[in-house]
Formats: sequence, C-alpha cells, structure tokens
Amino acid sequence: MTGAMDGHAEDSGRVYQASGDQHISEHHHHYGEEAAARGGPDSVRRPAVGRPPVVLRDRYEVLERLRAGRSGELYVLYGMGGCGKTAVAYTFFQLATNECGRVGLWVSASDRSSLRAGMLAVAADRGAENGELLAARNGLRPAADLVWQYLDRSTDPWLLVLDNADEPEIFRDGSWLRTSPRGTVVVTTRRSATRWWPGAELQHIDVLPREDAARVLRDLAPHSGTHDEANQIAERLGRLPLALTLAGGFLSQQVLDPWTMETYRRRLEEDEGFDLIDQGADALSLEDPRHLVRLTWQLTLDSFESRGLPEAAALLRLLSRFAPEPLPLSLLNREEVSSALPRARCEIALRALLDQSLTELVDVGVRCTQSHGVLLNSVAAATPPEMVPGLDGTAVRLLEATVPTVVDAGPYDPMNRLLVPHTLVLLRRGSDLPTVTTALVVAVRLCTALHRTGDYLSAWETAQTAADLGERRLGKDHRLVLAARSRAGRALFRLGRYNEAELLLSRIREAQERLFGADDPDTLDTCHGLQLVLGNLGRREEAVSLLRSTVAGRQRALGSAHPLTLRSRSSLLVLLSAPEIRAEEDGALLALPSECIQHLGLDHTVTLGACHNHAWALFGLGRFDEAEQEIRLVVEAYQRRFGPDYPNLLSAQQLLSRILAARGDVNAGIEIMREVTAKRERSLGVDHPFTVASRQLLGAFRSGQ
Repeated sequence: MTGAMDGHAEDSGRVYQASGDQHISEHHHHYGEEAAARGGPDSVRRPAVGRPPVVLRDRYEVLERLRAGRSGELYVLYGMGGCGKTAVAYTFFQLATNECGRVGLWVSASDRSSLRAGMLAVAADRGAENGELLAARNGLRPAADLVWQYLDRSTDPWLLVLDNADEPEIFRDGSWLRTSPRGTVVVTTRRSATRWWPGAELQHIDVLPREDAARVLRDLAPHSGTHDEANQIAERLGRLPLALTLAGGFLSQQVLDPWTMETYRRRLEEDEGFDLIDQGADALSLEDPRHLVRLTWQLTLDSFESRGLPEAAALLRLLSRFAPEPLPLSLLNREEVSSALPRARCEIALRALLDQSLTELVDVGVRCTQSHGVLLNSVAAATPPEMVPGLDGTAVRLLEATVPTVVDAGPYDPMNRLLVPHTLVLLRRGSDLPTVTTALVVAVRLCTALHRTGDYLSAWETAQTAADLGERRLGKDHRLVLAARSRAGRALFRLGRYNEAELLLSRIREAQERLFGADDPDTLDTCHGLQLVLGNLGRREEAVSLLRSTVAGRQRALGSAHPLTLRSRSSLLVLLSAPEIRAEEDGALLALPSECIQHLGLDHTVTLGACHNHAWALFGLGRFDEAEQEIRLVVEAYQRRFGPDYPNLLSAQQLLSRILAARGDVNAGIEIMREVTAKRERSLGVDHPFTVASRQLLGAFRSGQ
C-alpha cells in the first residue's frame, strides 16, 4: 500500500491529519446498557463513515506502521473525539482492500448492541448459517465464539475495523476483542489506558498542528480569508478536525451575504456562548470537542435563520431529542412532525442539514439519518428550556405513530430494533411525565413486536431496561412499569429460563391483582403468560386452574369474541386431557377454530394458533386423519407468513411428525424431527427445553423402529 504523504512524525511518534475537502465523521455514543438491540448493519464491507476524507495529510507514519504489520496484530488508534481516528482507519481500510487484496470488515463498536449486531454480520459474511446466527442473537450460544470461529476459518485474509470503541468494557463480555492469524484488527477509541487493550500496539492520534489546521479551512473556503486569519480561527477552534470541517463548510456555503474569516473570527470572539468552554468543563482541556462543536453548529444555525430557513434549526433540535443512532427517515415523514416544523418543509430542512454535514444518510436495511453524538448532545444542551417539552412531545408522538397499537406476529422487522434506542433515550431523559409515560407505552409495544417476531432476547433486554427506567420516573407500581416487567417475564419463558419467568410473572401478577383487580386486562395478560410457564414446568393442575380463571376473566372483561379471550380458550386444547376435552362444554371447545374464523377470519394469527392447538387435541383424541389434515394446513400457513425457522412453525412440524409416527409412518416422522431438532439447536441452543424435547422425541422414534 502506497500513497503520497507530505508529513512525518517525530519524537513521541504523534502524527497529524488535515485534508482538502475534508469530511470527518466520528460517532460517539454516551449512554449505558439501557440501549437495546438495534438492527444489524446493512453491510460490513463498506466503512460506515458517511463522506470519506478526500485528502489525508500527516498520517504517513501511522499508515506505514499499519501497512508493515503482520496478520495476527491488534492496533488501537486513540485520541479525543473528532481528531480523525476514523479517517485514518478508513484510509488504511481502502489501502488494504484495494491494494493488498484483503477482505475489509467494518463494525461500529460504539455500544454493546452495535458491536454485537455488527460482529454477527461479520460472521454471516464469513459463512455462518442463519440458524447459528439466530441462536447467537437470542443468547443461546456464545456469539463471540461463533464470530471468531468463522474469522479463524476464513480462506481470505481480512482487516477488521472496530470503530468508535469508546466503551472498551463491552469487549470483555464474551471476549469480543481477539486476534487471529488470518487477519488484522484495528480499533478506534477515546480510551487510551493500556489495561483496556492487552497485547495491542497503541497509536495516539492528536489534534492538527496549527499550519495544517489552517490548511483545512483554506481548502474548504479558499476565498474567505488569508492564511493568517485561518490560523487564528484554527486556534480558536482548538485545531479539532470536526470543528474545522463544519466551520469551513459554513464559510463556503454563504451565498447572499458571504462571511470572511475575519467576520467569523470576530463572531467567535464576541459570541457569549463561547464562554461555555470554561463552564462545566473543569476537568477537560480547552480543546474539548463538545464545546467547540457547539460553537460551530450554533453559527450554522444562525445562518439558517438569517437565510430564511429556520426549519433546519428546528429539525436539528428535534433530532437532538433522539439517540445518536440511525433514525428511520419514514419517522420524520409523518404529520406529527408538524408540531416542531411544517411537514412540507421537512425535506428542505433535512437537505440543509446534510449540506452542512450536521447529519448524514445511512442505510442499515432501512433508510435512516444519523447525527454525531457530540453534536446532538451539544444541541440538546443549548436548546432553550421552554422549547424542550414541546420537542420531547413531538419526538415521542412520532415514535408512537410509527409503532402499531396492536402488534401482530410476523417475520423479523429491522424497524423494531431501530426504534428501541430512541424510545429508551426519551424514557430516560424525557422532560415531563407525559413524555415518559408515552415513551413507556411505546417501549411495551416494541417489546411485544420483538417477541412476536421471534427476537426474544431483544424483547427481554428492552422490556427489562424500559421497566427499570420507568420505575425511576413513575414508581414501581405504575401500570406501565408492571406491564413492561410482565413482557420481560414472557420473553424469559421463550428463552427457556422457566424458573426466572415463573418468579417474575408470579410477583407481577400479585401486584397487578392487588392494584388493579383480578379481571383487569393487564393482570389477565400476565396470568396467560404464567400458565404457559407452569405448564412447561410440569405443574399442569396449577396451569389448568389459572388458565380457566384467565378465560373466565377475559370473557367478563373483554367479551367472548375478543382475540385475547379466544387465544386463552385455545390454550385449553393443549393443557386438557382427552377426557377433559370431551367433557368441556359438551364439545364446544372442539368447535373453537370455527368460532375464530367467524369472529377473526381465516388468516388471523389467533385463528392459526387455535387450529394448531385443535390439531393437538385431535391427536390426543386419536383422530389422526383429521389431525394430520389440519396441521398440514397450519404448517403451510406458518411457512408462508413467517418463514422456515419461525418457532411456531417448528412446533407445528413437530406435531406433524408425532401424527405420522402414530399412523405408522415412523420414517417420515424421523425425517421431520431430524430437521426440527437441527433448527432448534441452531436457533435456541442445544440445552433449551424445546430443543431437549425435540431430541428426546427423535430418539424415541428411532428406538421404536
């Protein structure tokens, strides 16, 4: 890898960067484990850096050191935010892929969920199968081991960049950070302590020297002033590449009333906001990017106002209420945005932010906008307090309008994960109780959506985090807090953690009955989930008793034709014995599928579930022909709607194998169970109770041949 470089490093080995039409995007996220799983990246083969740097200056020594390294090495590029660490990694990535024939892999390591999703995407790139990935996503097999297994097996040499690793502790959970003889790992981070990076070669990336910082401004705005004036601005901005890029972009975009560098410098001197560099930053250097970037974007927003485009400033303030994660563009294209800025002007406002490098477009399977975390934090801090409640209200209403009120089962939808971090950040820092309450409503809906698409681990993590955040603001006995914890218990059951689920759901049921009554819909929802746990723990009598009371309660509270009532009634078809089913309401329970079709329609999810359970009851009654005919229709419907690995489909296929074996076609039953067992091992893990049951059934079929 070669490239024309005109700078070098001396003494301590620090090197510096500047560029021509320079655009440096570093994304730094500062929030804890409240962040839920986001959707996986659309690609790990292309660096997610927005606009790449056009010219790389004074990083020659770093690049030479990286180029000279051998496979199996780990390099850590560290320095303060905005100094160009990502730009160095990007340039090395291009050299490695274009000149050295390596496979380039780029992962955002800004938080636990981004790292996990990105690394699993790397495993997929290197050949991991869908079932293995599903098991890793659900926490049922070691995700890091799976990723590094496929990296170690790679037939092609590779370069893996872990970008924005500002929380290095997340690497220790599962030992995500490793080395391999098949490739090289490069990490960009703010954290420089050697204890975080054992065995790594560390390289400091500093701010720009004065001359090169001035050159950035001159490259971007060549006609705005002299080199000496550029030097003064560069010093005033702390020689931070990100701040210089925004300043140069501001100067270059002025048309009607062009600013000179002298005007810009004078505004910097006069702007009262510049005093904020010292306030609240006692422990930080004067080059702290939070303050310097804040100055720069504020000048840009002032220019929006003066040019008759206040909507751009309004949109950026609205974006600052969300998390620094990809935000679906469709969310901004809703009528609810009109309370912050006219919907018809949202398009031009977004284009203005893109032009000024205040946000960027990213594609993670869904078209999104994403803004720098430091920028958003700065905008949020500078927003007038009287505007905050209105902006929070708009943000949460946009989320509420995007998530369906009634969530149906379906295949994986990346939108769900994308919305989670934005909902949680509003739940965590919402300015008033209405915002917090609505955010918790949305969070519970998202938990339900994640659960019903089979993403049980994300559902559990989101529900648990939402409940903890909601409890701090609303109290532990708030209805929505209890509903979120109930969803967490339902997800624990699906993850095979029966004892934990039983303890949690029992506690929540007791609280809901005490606070809201036994026939309250939330109480009954928890009861329905708890009876599933009890049944799978072998406590059938308790489960039957609880389910009967749930059915009766839902009939009183919701009516006999309500989908939730019909769902609970259909569960009786699985729990009751054959004699109990015959005696149940003079056989009316066996007519439940027809009742569901009448009230809900043939393709409704509850109708399909009732037909599935009805086939099980027919099997228990020895009516094998009818059972086989019905379950085959269910299998076909599940495959069409949910895909080949959906949990309910595997359950239906397992029932079909039982029926075939009971009719004497054991070989057909074995063939189906072999596939079901293999899929459950990949998606749920070998020790999940569902997997164990499938493996035992397969063994029974084989031993009975």
